[in-house]
Amino acid sequence: MPVSACVSCAPSLAEAGELVRAVSRHAVPMPDGVRHVTADLAELTSLTPALDGAKALFLLLSGDLHAPEARPADIIGLAAASGVRRVVLLSSQGVATRPLGPSRVAMRAVEDALRESGVDWAVLRPGGFASNALAWAESVRTQGTVAAPFGDVGVPVIDPADIAEVAAACLLDDRHTGGVYELTGPEVITPRQQAEAIAFALGSPVRFHELTRDEAKATMTRFVPAELADDTLDIISAPTPAELRIGPDVERVLGRAPRPFDGWVARNIAAFR
Repeated sequence: MPVSACVSCAPSLAEAGELVRAVSRHAVPMPDGVRHVTADLAELTSLTPALDGAKALFLLLSGDLHAPEARPADIIGLAAASGVRRVVLLSSQGVATRPLGPSRVAMRAVEDALRESGVDWAVLRPGGFASNALAWAESVRTQGTVAAPFGDVGVPVIDPADIAEVAAACLLDDRHTGGVYELTGPEVITPRQQAEAIAFALGSPVRFHELTRDEAKATMTRFVPAELADDTLDIISAPTPAELRIGPDVERVLGRAPRPFDGWVARNIAAFR
């Protein structure tokens, strides 16, 4: 029986010998052994081909499904009704560290719906993503500049490849049923230090320009709801001790330390050239 997953964790599942359906809104190249299904999480009827006969589902919600009028928990209900036996949900560290933020309240409701669904489940709660640095790719290529707020405030950003591998493990191994995993990188790193890591990998200077909070929010709300932008900016401007903690769960699940930011940069440096 196949596993339905987002594109990011499909390679790990395919390497484990699973039949994989990778789901995204638009067609993208797939590795061998992975079937692509075009669907939109906001349109439940489009998910039927992806869920038909699937035994497990990795659920990563897009930004628009964090909007107040969205009903992402309906996806879990549809998966259960379709016979999916296990769902791994990509949630957020902020559900635990900032439970009163509007987007965190909504995500907690999705977690609760999953727990009550009757399927086996696991929840992943990552902090900041290393891949958020791709938002700087164009300005690095064209201007040699990284623009970001709170330049000297760091958090332990995680490589999405580590999230994908943890998700695959949780989809395949019964030992992770009922687990809630906090996923972080191995070190606290500031935006200014991230810019320095990109410059080192490029072998050329990258200037850091510090944005105001309002400037950063204006950029972010082009892609995510304002409530989610505010919640994110609250964290990266003044992380709590819990948000600065290096979590043990990547190593607990994978048996190795999480990848550092400079490793993510090295694998993705072509985006910045």
